[in-house]
Amino acid sequence: MNRRNFLRNTSLAGLSASAIVTSSFTSLEDEKNIAPANGLIQDEFQLNEITIEELQNLMQTGKQTSKSITQLYLKRIVDLNKKGPSLNAVIEVNPDAIKIAEALDIERKQGMLRGPLHGIPVLIKDNIDTADKMMTTAGAAAMIGNIAKEDAFIVKQLRAAGAVLLGKTNLSEWANFRSTRSTSGWSSRGGQTTMPYILDRNPSGSSSGTGTAVAANLCAIGIGTETDGSIVSPASINCLVGIKPTVGLLSRSGIIPISATQDTAGPMTRTVKDAAIFLGILAGVDTKDTVTIESKGKALKDYTSGFNKNYLAGKRIGIEASFFKGNNEDVIALYRSTIEILKKQGAIIIEVELIKEINEAVGNTEFDILKFEFKDGLNKYLTSANAKVKTLEEVIAFNNKNLATAMPYFKQETLISSNKKDSLESTEYKNALVQSLKSRAIISNMLKENKLAAICGVTNGLAACIDTINGDYDTGFSFSTPAAISGYPHITVPMGFIHELPIGFSFMADAYQEAEIINLAYAFEQATLQRKKPKFLTTAIPKVN
Repeated sequence: MNRRNFLRNTSLAGLSASAIVTSSFTSLEDEKNIAPANGLIQDEFQLNEITIEELQNLMQTGKQTSKSITQLYLKRIVDLNKKGPSLNAVIEVNPDAIKIAEALDIERKQGMLRGPLHGIPVLIKDNIDTADKMMTTAGAAAMIGNIAKEDAFIVKQLRAAGAVLLGKTNLSEWANFRSTRSTSGWSSRGGQTTMPYILDRNPSGSSSGTGTAVAANLCAIGIGTETDGSIVSPASINCLVGIKPTVGLLSRSGIIPISATQDTAGPMTRTVKDAAIFLGILAGVDTKDTVTIESKGKALKDYTSGFNKNYLAGKRIGIEASFFKGNNEDVIALYRSTIEILKKQGAIIIEVELIKEINEAVGNTEFDILKFEFKDGLNKYLTSANAKVKTLEEVIAFNNKNLATAMPYFKQETLISSNKKDSLESTEYKNALVQSLKSRAIISNMLKENKLAAICGVTNGLAACIDTINGDYDTGFSFSTPAAISGYPHITVPMGFIHELPIGFSFMADAYQEAEIINLAYAFEQATLQRKKPKFLTTAIPKVN
């Protein structure tokens, strides 16, 4: 199901800390100012496109420290978030970021290295709890003031690994589960995030801010969350690698929920290797999220150990055939040329029609399931949160009382229809869930019967224009739903550009087959090398003489 069709049926708070941060940049005289020139940004940021390993080397050799790297990224956020191209990707910076970095530098001097993320700045989506001075709001005005009592489990993993929590990213409000005509990347707290490749285009959602921030080098790596497409779609749109892991590999405790059966967090990075490193650190069994018990013995600490540029040789790859009939000939041509690259790498190509089989078996059950689970999950989250609203019903009432700020462009039909649903004990919910989970057998059987290493397709269509009045529109391609409703893993890798717009290529497989699809994605990435930093173009529309 196309993600946008699914949805249709279905103030930079905290950045005042930049005033404090900016005062510490006087010694960084080599850092160039970024200013618009003829629709472009003269971007000479010294950390552009840098990887985790390269940052570790800079710190190990003494050329940089975690503190100096953190300062550079904080200044980058100041320069690009509201000034310059006004990306509006970061909703709040961490006032303790430099202090955290300084403490990690001391540990490094004492020979206490925690691992590959030691001293590495990370941005996370603003629906993930942090027990610090930052809020967790899902971008909603109704949630402003919510300071979490406890870190989300994955945030605990980050802190233990020595990452520097740089700040939080904007998102599509309520992770794009508020309205049937919402605009991705817009929230009543954070406003509209833009796409750094072409600024009048939508960065996709709901992990819009993370996608834009990582693509524009506002951080080293970032975390998004996905229910259906919310990691892989903005990753594809922003020329990134995004991993939507098996539901259960990463804990969801401390993350504002939509769906108990589909939600997961995941890495958004500029390279497959960085995503693989990040995934191994985030994974772990959490007693507060019992689904993670299923991952015991299946999760890896090192998802890079199988990397081989020739990994595609001899692998049987299922290719989603429906995309040959898409509505954009340029996308189809790029898809065909990508398949030829796979063949040249030694892959054996088998055409499949997964989307058709899934749609015929599952129907339109997904949206109803999510509404049931959203009501149940959000009410449970709000019960113990520090928010001024304590139920979904109170969220709806708040929005109605604050129309001008909470709902200036689109309304809250999805919140209202979710609130009308019964409990998870209802027959309607249980029957819908049984039907939806037929997707697992379909995918597993297709992989087994065809002896496939993965099933691949176009991640999603090209970036749409930002339209807060009419909302998002369908761009004709989407491969997120099969992996989303089954809970199976999915990785997207940059496939190329069309009219300066990035587009991704997807690999998906059976439950807990992250290592396999990551290895395939790495070989594909190395054979194509399509990742490019953004140019911050003002528009894709050519000038008419």
